[in-house]
Formats: sequence, structure tokens, C-alpha cells
Amino acid sequence: MAPHAVAATEDVLVAQVDSVLTLDSKPVKAAPEPSVANRAPLRTLFPPLVIEEHPIDEVPRLKVVVVGAGIAGVNAGILLPRKVPDIDLVILERHADLGGTWHTNVYPGVKCDIPSDVYQSTFAPQTNWSENYSPGAEIQAYWKKVAQKYDTEKYIRYGTSVTRADWSDDKSKWVLQIVSNGVEAVEEADFLITATGHFSDPRLPDYPGRDEYEGHLVHTSLWDPAYEPANKRIAVIGNGASGLQIVPQLQKVASHLDHYARSKTWIAGSFTGEELHRGPGRTPPPQDPEAYLKHRKKLEEASFSRFSTIIKGGETNAKSKEAFTKLMSNRLGDRTDLLEKLKPDFSPNCRRLTPGPGYLEAITQPNVGHISTPISHFTKTGIALKDGTTHDYDAIVCSTGADTTFAPHFPIVANSINLQTAWRPGAGPEYQPGFPDTYLGIGAPQVPNFLQILGPNSTGLGGTIPHAIETQVTYIAKILRKVSTQGIRTITPSVQATNDFRAYCESFFPRTVMSETCSSWYNGGIAGGRIHGIWPGSGTHAVLARRDPRWEDFDFTYRNEQGNRFSWLGNGWTTKDVRAAEGEEDLNFTPYLKVESVAGEVDLKALHEDGI
Repeated sequence: MAPHAVAATEDVLVAQVDSVLTLDSKPVKAAPEPSVANRAPLRTLFPPLVIEEHPIDEVPRLKVVVVGAGIAGVNAGILLPRKVPDIDLVILERHADLGGTWHTNVYPGVKCDIPSDVYQSTFAPQTNWSENYSPGAEIQAYWKKVAQKYDTEKYIRYGTSVTRADWSDDKSKWVLQIVSNGVEAVEEADFLITATGHFSDPRLPDYPGRDEYEGHLVHTSLWDPAYEPANKRIAVIGNGASGLQIVPQLQKVASHLDHYARSKTWIAGSFTGEELHRGPGRTPPPQDPEAYLKHRKKLEEASFSRFSTIIKGGETNAKSKEAFTKLMSNRLGDRTDLLEKLKPDFSPNCRRLTPGPGYLEAITQPNVGHISTPISHFTKTGIALKDGTTHDYDAIVCSTGADTTFAPHFPIVANSINLQTAWRPGAGPEYQPGFPDTYLGIGAPQVPNFLQILGPNSTGLGGTIPHAIETQVTYIAKILRKVSTQGIRTITPSVQATNDFRAYCESFFPRTVMSETCSSWYNGGIAGGRIHGIWPGSGTHAVLARRDPRWEDFDFTYRNEQGNRFSWLGNGWTTKDVRAAEGEEDLNFTPYLKVESVAGEVDLKALHEDGI
């Protein structure tokens, strides 16, 4: 624009301003010129914040202790060091090797009842499983191999049990009493994470006279491989997964076997419709990566898609009951007496379905008895029933499951709350609330810096356990990252947020068949009891609900002595700024500029999501 045109425009603007200032013939005072006398105060808050002399991305090291090196603990050992900057990670495992239930359970017939091709990590697949439903030893070997691939065992201390964990308000740390290979010690941690699984504490039946029995008494989880069951009279108590797996194996070698099944149960085919063995004529999964991916996705999506079977009154549930009745009838042949003994009144999925390959065929054999009469007590030589009859046995095998209260196996104490007793049913004040009370199955109110993998109400129906574990560990990593990078000392789910989640659970589960009268690990073995073993929704629902932490649901305290939540901003520098000031070059301050940027092919959904 020409200079005179600018001047003309300025004249117009001055005239407009003058007209405004003389509006209604009442001149308006112009704002005073800025001066020292009228400036805003330089400081309004006292005492002043003491700046922390560190770059914003120079964060303190978090000490994290994970209890348990089963599948959950192994995944924590793989993912947490890669997701949480400079983590000081320790995994305490009481046994001599990793694998959890797959290390301790060595009874005849132990195997996974989930297809091997999906009962594995999403990032380290194995395609050459020996069977569709692989033996326990092969599963343990797989997880051992994965742990070694990702150098996870350097974090694990074998032969180390935690006997007690106390939260110290003075230190803002967990103080753990441990026994490591027979030596007592103390371990401190900023965070305590339990990864002890659902079935790590075997439970023997508490019948009178148990200690007087003089034969071989064993729990399936504590099976002695040196014991020889051939030509023995054997009793198996319990019809959970291990009971249904061990009966066909012992039936083949025992002179006589009685299976004691107090409760009825549905015997399923398989969770995905696949056969329970490869066998002759079965085509192994394809080895081509794309073809194998298609094969695995088919299996895994079948697992995710079965959620509708748990809804009361639904057509899918009715069809399941009809299909399972037909399957059981066909496999039992003309033994209609056994069908009546086995077929429950409750719906399928009230308790966890068990395929039990070979079980129905085994109990029809002439050397097997199926006994549903309640047990009265043990004798020196066997079992006495409540109808007065007695049976003598060389061995009694207890397939009676584990402690499924989900209460910790050792005292975890914070703010005068001991979760080991507070989460168990009981009459005294220490048994309050008397059930596992968690926030989204991950944390507990009034218990700071405490997190769980596969805790109560954590895993939805559908999907796979490895995938559920990976997503839970990722959620935990987001919490640990926030704590370590934002000056947080403690993070605790609020009581109100926990109560709101509890209210949701209490309104959701009555819609499902799991609330019917059956005993399962969903309800802690109390028929018709409170559901705490599973997420209130589908597997996909659980993943979406915990995709990102809801920070408004937590109470925080801060590391800064003045309690300032922004002290973590440090001294205004980043580590790259410091290195640049020291003369270092090629620091890549602009990682957001990529080849895709030049080509105009940037993924706008992901753009700057990592903060750069």
C-alpha cells in the first residue's frame, strides 16, 4: 500500500477513536501508561516455590516390586522396563523357576484348556505347538523361552517369599518382610504389585480325620511325579479343571477309581470349537506369517465373541444349554444315570466351563465309579460317606482347587487395613468389607502405591489371559510413568471412585448367569455369592474401560516438600537443551518432521500424541 494511503487510513482510525472517547459528551479516560507504580505484583504466593534444579525429563528412579513370576509376572518383567523410564524392577518368586501354575502343576494330564495358539503372548508367537491344547510342561517351556528372549530373568529372585508388606507413611514406601532361600530380609519399594494369579494357593478339603488317613494323600497342584498310581485303588475328589483332566489319565492305570463330585457341572466341547488334539489327519497351523495370523485371529476372535452366553434369559444361553446337554449325552452313550448325576440345574457359564477331553468316556469304564453322596470324614484307610458307607483307597487325590477369595496370601497392611483379612468373609471388624473391594480390578482404596495384575474383578469373559495381562500391565505402566515423571509421591484410588465401581458391579452381575446358585471361583466358592472373580463386562469392555487411567479417580500426594504439584517442571530445561548448550549437535529437536511430512502422508490421529 502507498504511504499516503496508510496516512489516510490512520486519520480515519483517529477520528473513530475520538468519537468513542467523546461519546455522550462524557470523555472517557484512556488507560494509563504502564509504570512501576501500577504494574501487577511480581509475587503473590508466599513462601516462594523453591525451583528444583533438574531438567523436566530427568526423573527419579522408581523401585517397583512385583510378587510372582507366573505369566503375569513375566509380562511385567518384559513390558514395564520398556514402558517406564529408568525403573528399578524386582520380581520375587517363591519357587525355583518361573511359570506359576505351569511350573507347579505336573499331575498326569495337566494341560491348557485354551488353544495353545492363543494362550501365548501377542508379541512372541510360537507356531509349532505339539497339540492344539498343549501339555503344561510345554507351556512352561514356552514362557521360559520368552522370558529369556527379553532378558527378563535378570529381574527375578527365585526362592523368595514375601511374608508381610507394610506401608510406611514416614518413608512413603512399602516395607516387605521376605525370606530368600531360607534367609530373612527386608525389601523396600515405592510400588508393590501383586501378580500371584488365581490358583497359586492350593486348598485341601477340610474333612474330619484327614490327618489320620494313612494312604497317599495329595493335591493335584502338589503332585509327586515319583508316585506310581498303577494298580492302585484311587479316589479323586473334585470336578474342577484338574479333576476332569486327571481322571482319564488315572483311569487307564488304576485298578479302581472313584470320582467324588459334590456338585454338578457342564462338560463343554472347547471354547473355540476346535478339537482338543491335533491327532492324525489334523493339519498343523500354517507357518506362513500371514496365513498363521489369519488362523490365530480366527481362534482369538471366537474367544472374544462368546460374551452373550452369560446373559440371563438370552437365546444364546438357551442354545448353549441345549448344545452341552446333547454333547454330554452323546459322549456318555447309554449311561443316562450319569447324565442325571452330572447335568446341573444352573446355566452354562455360571461356573467356568471345562472341556474335559476324555472325562465322560473315562467315567463310563468298568473300573470307575462316580460318587455324588457327600463325604462325612476320612478314615485311616479311606473315606466315609454321609449315608454310612465306607471306601478304602491306596491314594486320595484332591482336585479341590485353590483359595479363590482373591485375598492376598500374605498380610498387606496400610492405614490400619490388612487386605488379607479385610477381603475375606468373616464376622469380626477385621473382616470388613468381607470381600475384595477394588478400583477397576487394579488398585484398592486407602492403600497407596498398590497395584494388581489379574486381581479381583480384573478380567472379562472372552478374550485370552495373555492379552488381558498385557493390557493390564500397560495400564499399570501409564500409572508408573505419571508418578515418576510428574513429581508424585503416592497415588491411591479414591474411596468414592471405588464405591462407584462397586455399585456398578453390584448392578451388573445380577443380569448374568454367574449370579445363579453354583459354586465357582467367580464367587469364591460360595454358591450364589458375590461375584469378584471376573470383570463386570466382556473382555473387550474391560480393555476399553482401562485404556487410559481416569486421573480424577485418584488421590495424590507430591514429592516436593512444599507440596507443589508443578515442582516436577524442574528448572525450565530439558536434557536436550542442556546437551545443546554444551555444544552437542544432531539432537533431533524436531522428530515430528519425517519423510511422511514432506509427502503429505502424516497420520494426523497420531500426530503430536507423544507430546512432541
